[in-house]
Amino acid sequence: MWTKLVPVTALIAAVTLTGATAHADPAAHTEPTAPIGGEALGSRGLVAPTGVKKPPKSKATSYVVADADTGEVLAAKDAHGRYLPASTLKTLTAVTLIPKLDKNRKIRPSHNACNQEGSAVGLSPKTTYKVDDLFKALMMSSGNDAAMALAETNGSLAQTMNDMNAEARRLQAYDTVAKTPSGLDKPGQSSSAYDLALIARAGLANADFRRYISTKIAKFPAPKGYYEISNHNKLLWRYNGMIGVKNGWTSKAQASFVGAATRGGHTIVVSIMRHEGGFWDEVTQLLDWGFSVRGKVTPVGRLVDPLPATALAGPGQQQPSTAPGASVAPNAAASPGISVTPAAQPPLLDTAASKQTDSTKTVGSLVIGGGLLFGLIWVGYGIRRKRSHSRS
Repeated sequence: MWTKLVPVTALIAAVTLTGATAHADPAAHTEPTAPIGGEALGSRGLVAPTGVKKPPKSKATSYVVADADTGEVLAAKDAHGRYLPASTLKTLTAVTLIPKLDKNRKIRPSHNACNQEGSAVGLSPKTTYKVDDLFKALMMSSGNDAAMALAETNGSLAQTMNDMNAEARRLQAYDTVAKTPSGLDKPGQSSSAYDLALIARAGLANADFRRYISTKIAKFPAPKGYYEISNHNKLLWRYNGMIGVKNGWTSKAQASFVGAATRGGHTIVVSIMRHEGGFWDEVTQLLDWGFSVRGKVTPVGRLVDPLPATALAGPGQQQPSTAPGASVAPNAAASPGISVTPAAQPPLLDTAASKQTDSTKTVGSLVIGGGLLFGLIWVGYGIRRKRSHSRS
């Protein structure tokens, strides 16, 4: 009698296993589970050192002030909150592609590249450009057309997106998901103030990157002759020691910025996300504060170093003990010398909603699987009773 139920039991097992794995995240076992850079950076509120004046107020939903030389994070607010990056994502495009592309290579952009929406440098399919020109257009004029032209020069858009996301993982920028090379809004795209500071720091180590971001005005090829392009970073003209980096804006992302300045042989990085606009004076004040406290306070966290190549080998890799703030308690406990100011959780990017939806689907699958399991057991029980009565 029990042998007749073996196929039903096998089917039940198969259904149960399928329901448990249908919505599993294939990368979940490879990513760490605590905030990258330190526990305090998992807070949604202001995290600042004690014993010195607090950082200047900012209307940005999220920001980071860090010492680029040592990697010490001096203050932060919602450092790992994931938001739309807008054109600040071009820093990752540059960091990824500068080592891959010969800057003296000459190309003619496709019509697709020339017709990109949003900010553009004005590429023409009839004009020949050096890759060096395109990087200037990318980082100075925030050219979305230049971003696409560089992506296509790298082989294809798909290849470039794979390369950019691989570079983000190498840098341990786990909050960053690139969907476009330009930063144009796209579902699932995200970054964080922590990641923007991390990526900018990596870029500053490259001489060509520094040259592109610090150039104020440059000649740019045109179908006939040249025209001038200027850097969108206003602080290059207004702040003493400003190196540059990148600003961005879309109506959904609002204003974002990551910048670096050097004074007295020391470099401070400031990144902000989701600002309503008019942030230049606030960034200036945050930079001044960073220079005034660096080397004098207990850091609230750290900009981590890139992963070694061996750690990127595959799913079995050993991961660092720190990770994105998305899975951390809203207000992490602070260490001595660090002040954590609680804050109401801000509106996060759609990725948080996506994760919630995926979790709901997983629960739904388990409920459906459980219902099916109960139904199969009931059917099996009915078959047994019917056969038992027949034999009687």
